[in-house]
This record gives sequence, C-alpha cells and structure tokens, in this order.
Amino acid sequence: MKILITDPLAEEGMERLRCEEGFEVRKKVGLKEEELINLIADYHALIIRSETKVTRRVIEAARNLKVIGRAGTGVDNIDIESATKKGIVVMNAPEGNTISAAEHTISMMLALSRNIPQANASLKRGEWDRKKFMGTEVYGKTLGIIGLGRIGREVARRAQGLKMRVVAYDPFISKEKAEEMGVCLLSLEELLPQVDFLSIHTPLTSQTRGLIGEREISLMKRGVRIINCARGGIIQEDALYQALKAGKIKGAALDVFEKGKPFDSPLLKLDSVILTPHLGASTEEAQKRVAMDIATQVIDFLKYGRIRNAVNFPAISSQVQEKITPYLSLAERIGNLEAQLVEGHPIQVEVIYRGELASFEVTPLTRALIKGMLSFALPEVNYVNASILARERGIKVVETKTLEAEDFTNLISVKLLTDKEEKRIDGTVFEGKVPHIVRIDDYSLDFVPQGDFLICANVDRPGVVGKIGTVLGSYQVNISGLRMGRKTPGGKNVSVYSLDNSPPAEAVKDLLKIKEILKVKVVRL
Repeated sequence: MKILITDPLAEEGMERLRCEEGFEVRKKVGLKEEELINLIADYHALIIRSETKVTRRVIEAARNLKVIGRAGTGVDNIDIESATKKGIVVMNAPEGNTISAAEHTISMMLALSRNIPQANASLKRGEWDRKKFMGTEVYGKTLGIIGLGRIGREVARRAQGLKMRVVAYDPFISKEKAEEMGVCLLSLEELLPQVDFLSIHTPLTSQTRGLIGEREISLMKRGVRIINCARGGIIQEDALYQALKAGKIKGAALDVFEKGKPFDSPLLKLDSVILTPHLGASTEEAQKRVAMDIATQVIDFLKYGRIRNAVNFPAISSQVQEKITPYLSLAERIGNLEAQLVEGHPIQVEVIYRGELASFEVTPLTRALIKGMLSFALPEVNYVNASILARERGIKVVETKTLEAEDFTNLISVKLLTDKEEKRIDGTVFEGKVPHIVRIDDYSLDFVPQGDFLICANVDRPGVVGKIGTVLGSYQVNISGLRMGRKTPGGKNVSVYSLDNSPPAEAVKDLLKIKEILKVKVVRL
C-alpha cells in the first residue's frame, strides 16, 4: 500500500505508518495542483492537513486512491462530492484538536477583552499608555456560540467556568441536549441582539458561507466583540470591516480568513482586530493526536476495511459501532450471496432489521449489503459509492425495522426482487462475531457464509446426496460439510454443500443431469 503525505504531519504519525508492514510512505510537502495530479495515480491513500487542495481534477487522476485522510477537522479543501462518486472514503480526525481549538478561542476572547496584543506592541514601542487599553471583564457577560459541536461544547464549558452566560444557535441539536449543557438554545435572530461576545464554531458549508454579514451585524448590540477560530468565509469580511470602522463592533479576533492568507485584507490595518495564522490546532499535543488518529484510521481502513470518522460515510458512535460491526460482514455476505443465487436484473432490495438491531443506526449495514450485492458485477463498488451506484442502476432500496425478531435476538432479512424472481435470505450473528445464514427462501438451515459452496434445489429422495457426492468426487472436489432445509419429506429441499475447492463448469453440467436436481449454483463467499 502506497501512502502519500502532502502536508506537515507530526513524526509520531509518520512513524506509525512507516512501522506498518506492507506500507510504503512518501512525504512531499508544498505540491501545486498539477504536481499532485502527476503524482497521485499510484497511491492508495493521501494524507493532508489544510494546505493541500484535493480538487476534482486531482481525484479524477487518482486511479488507485481508496482513502483521503485529513489530519484535523475541516475538509472544505477536499471535493467531497467527486471523492464520493469515485468511491473514495474521506476521513478526518475531529477529536484530536478539540481541546487546543477551544483553548485558543478562549485565549482570543480574553486577549480581545483586555487588548493584550495591542498593549504588548505598544509597550515594545516604548510607550506607556494605560488609558488607551482599558478593557472589559468577561464575568457576567453573554457569550453567543454558533455551532455546538465538539469545539463549541468545550468553549461553552470553559466560558461557564468564567461565569459567563452562554447562549447558542445550532439547528441540528435539540433544546433538551443544549439544556443538559447549561446552554440556552436560540434562533440566530434571537441570539444576535443578546450577546457581548460572539464565537463561531460551525463548518464552512453552502449554508454557513457568509452566515454573518451586514444584516446579522445590524441585529447585534453596539460594542459586541467577535471571535472566529472555525473557518474563513463564515463571516463576510467586508461587512465586518465596515462595522469595526463604524464602532458597531468593538473588536474582532480571527484565526481564519476568507482568503487563506489575508495579507491584502484591510482588517490588518485596524488596531481593534487580533489576527493569528490559523493556530487553533497548533499545539504539540493536538498535532501528535491528530497525526496518530489519522494514521491509525488509514491503516485500519486499508488493512481491515474499518471506517471511522468518514465524512462521506455514516458516522457511528463507538458504542453503536461495537454492536453492529459483526453485522457489517454478515450484511455484505448476504448481499453477495443474493447476487450469486438470483436470476434476472435487480429491481428492488428490501432489507428488514429485526430485534435489537432495529434500535440502532443501520445505514452502514444497508450500504454494506448493497456493496456485497453489486461487487459481484462491479469491482469499483465500495461502502461509500454503493448507494449511488444502486440508484444509478435503478435499484430501489427499501429499509425497514421491527423489534420482532422471530426465533433470533437479531436478524437481517433481505428480499431481492428481479424481473424474473424474488429471493429471500436471512442471517444473524452467533457467538458474538460469527455470521450465519439461517434461511434461504422458505427453507430454514444454518451455515457460515465463507468459502466455496454448492447450493442445490432438488426433490427430497433417498440417494440424491450420494449422487451429488459421486459427481463432485469425480472432479476431485471434496465435501467438507452439508446443511439441508426442507418442509416435508419427499418434497423440495435446499441443500448447501461446503466445499474444499470450487467445482468446474463441467461438474455443474453433470449435476444438472441428475433427474432429482432442479437447480444448482456454485457460490464463493
């Protein structure tokens, strides 16, 4: 596996990758787009920070790329849509820099309230002007937080420790959850007139770009102070500049900017503005954590298929992940088995999650199921693009849940409808981790879906198993196990033969000559 690193990464992360057997790691910092395009084709993983721009053209040139790892939180420098369409997992490391970013925000707020950088610069110029740098306490003041994600929550906790009143705007969190944090949740229009300090902690998206502009500033009280350690572009800098010049906004502390490096920004000329060069995550501790986090995530994905912190794959909490991970393999194998057994073109897949599974987020399981089904025909399919490829092929996916699990604690039941037939396969997980198929169509049976199989539908008569064994033996194919499901003696049954090796096509033709056999399929899982 070839890993390309194009931004500075802490040595701990580099060493973690280098020590992994079968990994070839190359670090090349400061690449321009054309240089990255010319280089990326041979690599399986790309690890970046904020400097590298992973554009659509870069992704199109990435023939072997499986994962893009961002050592940090923001992924606005990656074309997520293009990566998703190509089946490339995009991961970030959102937790490693949380504390550092929150502490930087509080530092910026305190520096802003007490004019610390300006006073420092003045004193170094040989001046002693205490009146010029009269500050204000944060005690008892109202802090407005936009975005109660990981960093926003940590900022709220620290502000509460400073005895500040904290209000927040976040359309994706419930009032009950905010109340648990001791935070009053408001609409943006309700929040803006109340705050003495406003801190931004939301990602840059089409919805948040330009979120704070002239209209929003007009709603604020005179003398408000603004901090942005999240992403540039959320605050309209022209509107901010005019409000600072007019005195509507008392001061601003910015760690991020509309343009990556704001050297031509008029904000640099204002004494009321504190600027830092994107230092939110720039602590030794944070850089070590995010480097180790993203290195481990990339290794786990490339070697074991484990997906964590993927921005284009459903997020799973550690508790839920522990519960459903064994079912990921089961779902994928059910999908693959369906595709190999069914006749005709798929029209609809209906997956029913029964039992305790129904109480969890099961979208990753559905994606795994579709991946397994499509991988029989589409080698490019993976967990990320499976749903897109199914939709492009007109395959309708229906997902339902029920707490009733019939004879099992948990059950995944899948019906695949084609233009010729319907096939049902049920599966569960035994002994904590081992997947089992427990039903094919109307027939109950039990086998572990791994290896080579011969699956037969035949009339239930004496001697049929012997005839099948004789044919397979003549082709040097050994039977290692047999599971059989039937409704009534002498009727139709379904039998699953576990094989040590896969039989050739000629063996299948000879099996079909046995008069009791109705259907034969060779399956590899």
